[in-house]
Amino acid sequence: MRSALALVLLALLLASPLLVATHAKAATQQWPWGNAKEPFPWLSYLKSLPHKEGVTLVIITRHESTILEKTREKFLNSPVAKELGIKNIQFVQAGPEQWETYIKKSIERGRPIDVAWGGGPTLFNYIDSLGYLEPINVKAQPAYWAILYEMSKIPKTIAGVPTYKNGTDGYIHWIGAAISSFGITVNHKVLKEYNLPTPETWADLTKPIYAKELPATPLIGIADPTMSTSNTRMYEIVLQAYGWDQGWKILTLMAANSKIYDSSSGVRDAVILGDIAAGITIDFYGYTAMHQNPACEYILPKGLTIVNADPIAIIKGTRYPVQAAAFVAWVLSEYGGQQIWLDPDINRLPINPHVFNTTIGKERKDLLQAYKTATTTKGIPFNETLASYTERPMQFYFKATLVNAHDALQRAWAAIAKAYLQGKITKEQFNKLVNLLTQPFKFKDPVTGQMVTFTKEYAIKINKKISNPSIYQALMSEWEDGARHRYQNAYQALQQILQGGQASSTSTTGTQTTTQGKAKGGTSTTELAIAIIVIIIIIAGAAVVLRK
Repeated sequence: MRSALALVLLALLLASPLLVATHAKAATQQWPWGNAKEPFPWLSYLKSLPHKEGVTLVIITRHESTILEKTREKFLNSPVAKELGIKNIQFVQAGPEQWETYIKKSIERGRPIDVAWGGGPTLFNYIDSLGYLEPINVKAQPAYWAILYEMSKIPKTIAGVPTYKNGTDGYIHWIGAAISSFGITVNHKVLKEYNLPTPETWADLTKPIYAKELPATPLIGIADPTMSTSNTRMYEIVLQAYGWDQGWKILTLMAANSKIYDSSSGVRDAVILGDIAAGITIDFYGYTAMHQNPACEYILPKGLTIVNADPIAIIKGTRYPVQAAAFVAWVLSEYGGQQIWLDPDINRLPINPHVFNTTIGKERKDLLQAYKTATTTKGIPFNETLASYTERPMQFYFKATLVNAHDALQRAWAAIAKAYLQGKITKEQFNKLVNLLTQPFKFKDPVTGQMVTFTKEYAIKINKKISNPSIYQALMSEWEDGARHRYQNAYQALQQILQGGQASSTSTTGTQTTTQGKAKGGTSTTELAIAIIVIIIIIAGAAVVLRK
């Protein structure tokens, strides 16, 4: 009975879309500050509330240094920081796998982090599930009125996706501070140099044509998901857009075609510099590439991506709730942090459209057009709950099988792809070798001791247990070993085809293929002789054993 109930709950989890909560009724509220005018009409009200002076706000973030430096300068010089006694901002730049530890330890030391900013909905939902995000409850903390006021300017949804999260308690737990879309940034000059087609979908990046310079010169770039939340989000998109099994096949071949960088900015820079022809990037990296190099273009895979809000939230237990609320409200304001996104060195899409009516906003007609395109893009029905329940197992499985074993993967794939491109194997043979290279493999589950494969259900099942160091180490070892064995098998299968006298003649159109050599499934005289010898040896050995 319990097993049946678990299956029903699992089915509901996988099938149900993200529940969209009702938007806060902030726009209809009578604000505590009355008819005070912009900018920051809430500032005098916050100043009247009890608060400490000379504080340093601590903010955990996934944003890069350029954003943080410009934010620190603009915010500390704003009337918000000056009138509320905020003397400094300390940014804690941490990878997604470190957030839980950083936040927990800061609370244990009695100096909790105040704000979390940037990192994507899945990371924020995970932190929220641990109870670390502060509900925006104005009854508990009147300063949060400022957040609700700025939030009232933001659309309820963007491209069909909510711009905030309501908790089960009925309060808002995080709000989008910027818009993120996910796609492919290409360098047309490099594509032309190597006579390559322009990729328009995630699956395009798996084509053997991009492997023709491997392993010496990878022409595609991706990032290690354990080092990049934006690449993690793109891998989740692939798995949901194409389905789990086909998605992993695409991710495997994408990784096989790629140089794997240790950061998403590394991918961006490589496209800009022309080190690679294409790389998967978050939107503002694509816009930055276009701004810095006219040969670059950011491409949204039509119907195969998502547009989501990149969150900001207050960490539960902050010692400075008034100042933390002020920073969040400032970030959401068109007169404050929303202008940071428009800086030519940043090029992010703001979430508050009113910023385009400011003096700075009117100068960025290119980003206004990008904003219109992103907010009207039809994306996939993305299941945020599923993403949060599979994220860490997905990241670690990707790390073990596609990053740690990348040398073996790329060696096998380069040989297979080149053999196909050079007409040495048929399309049918190529497809079979690709299946060998990408098919699921069995590994030992360290929890049950059973042999399993990395299914969606298994990822959900192991999600909470994978943080256990012994389980993590066992899985990483099993996954890497299994992947290397899989890639070696595919490579050896190719060598057997090539050495067995099977050759193909592929026409220039690629529509006709002929095969010469022994028939498919046939057995050569040499192979038959070897088989007879092996049988004789086995029989002789058995006879000796019986005599004993």
